Amino acid sequence: MANGTILVVDDEPNIRRTVRWVLEPEGYQLTDAGSAEEALKLLEAEPFDLAIFDVKLPGMSGLELLDKARELWRDLPIIVMSGHATDAPDVVDAMRRGAFNYFTKPLDSDRIKVEVRNALALRSARAEARAGAARGPRYDDEMLGDSPAMVKLREDIAKVAPTNGRVLVLGESGTGKELIAQEIHRLSKRAAGPFVKVNCAAIPSELIESELFGHEKGSFSGAGARRRGQFEVADGGTLFLDEIGDMSLSAQAKVLRTLQTGEVTRVGSEKAFTVDVRVVAATNQDLEAMVKEGTFREDLYFRLAVVPLRSPALRDRLDDVPRLAERFVLLACRDNGLKPKPIDPPVLERLRTYRWPGNVRELRNVCERMAIMSGPRLTLADVPEAIGPRPAAAEAPPGAADLSGYGEVALKDLRDLVERDYILKKLEEHDWNITQAAQALGVERTNLHKKIKQHGLSRAHRGPAPDEEDGEPV
Repeated sequence: MANGTILVVDDEPNIRRTVRWVLEPEGYQLTDAGSAEEALKLLEAEPFDLAIFDVKLPGMSGLELLDKARELWRDLPIIVMSGHATDAPDVVDAMRRGAFNYFTKPLDSDRIKVEVRNALALRSARAEARAGAARGPRYDDEMLGDSPAMVKLREDIAKVAPTNGRVLVLGESGTGKELIAQEIHRLSKRAAGPFVKVNCAAIPSELIESELFGHEKGSFSGAGARRRGQFEVADGGTLFLDEIGDMSLSAQAKVLRTLQTGEVTRVGSEKAFTVDVRVVAATNQDLEAMVKEGTFREDLYFRLAVVPLRSPALRDRLDDVPRLAERFVLLACRDNGLKPKPIDPPVLERLRTYRWPGNVRELRNVCERMAIMSGPRLTLADVPEAIGPRPAAAEAPPGAADLSGYGEVALKDLRDLVERDYILKKLEEHDWNITQAAQALGVERTNLHKKIKQHGLSRAHRGPAPDEEDGEPV
């Protein structure tokens, strides 16, 4: 199956052959035309995933073809080609009319491959965003919950998303600030455009300006080719500036200028061009305090914080934890090829009472660990020690069995559950010494090993294990 269908339009057969020679081995299906008139007939007859054509064509010009192509297929990405220095004004005009990018002749095969991949990836992302918007409101798993804090957050997102207002998302690490930014984008009028994330804390200060605004070839050591910045990549969509508090003051000044004028200037260039980008920023730092300390620009802060939204800490919505945990365990089982595992009510209560310093991210990791390391269901023995001390087992009267922790289970399943917990209890009493545990249980060592494997038991159920267990791994 082809990676995409591409229409190539140029009056020079050699150019059409060159593009075909470069792209067909990459799995693309190419159709070519020698004039704009011929290309227009092809466009009227069938849709293409991408069009590449010269700005200078006999008869109808490339610019006219661009306009007509976009009238027929609004979301068709178009790359234009130019072969002369005098074509520069036409190339600029084509970019203003909506061309994705341009090539110069003689053609560079690597540049062709990269730009074609980028254009088709953008088309795919836009199609997916439109499909998601058509399905209506949807919230990611980490944003599940009916607590007052989450209800208020979803209401605020619904209000601000359709507008052009800039949003500053505040909250601790692990609370899902990026998900809030994605939801704002998905529910906005820009949903068909790109969503581009820049983690300001992960990019060295000397490279942040190049990352955001792009650079010209030779503008600094290592700049071997011109590079588009993330403001340019996000044109028509949303740029998410994560950890904005870690941005250098010099980069802050350039971001402020772009927010004020809508113009971007690449590093090493004096020419500015306009972009249409909505900025959503996020931080876990106190920007107001940083403004007072002089480490964050006050004018930029007010530009970014038109609409501040707070991502609540998980400890402030603990009643949402059981629902989140059930969802995360289900996803972890699915992603790891495991059968769905029920969760005992005491487990959910234990998770609900923990303070979760790592917020939703920590909860998700804990749920995945429990899902992987547990038996057929999750019990209190599967909860990591760090989440809270395990209750001491109460001594039951002779002949009595405490079944309160098993919830509502079928009689046929109860035997396996009781057997599993009793074996685990004896293993822990004997510090996972297989010989001693087998003697206490009245079974052969080999039989006990089989039972351990059958029930999915491991040392993870009791924390760090001793170095040896009779010379045999458990």
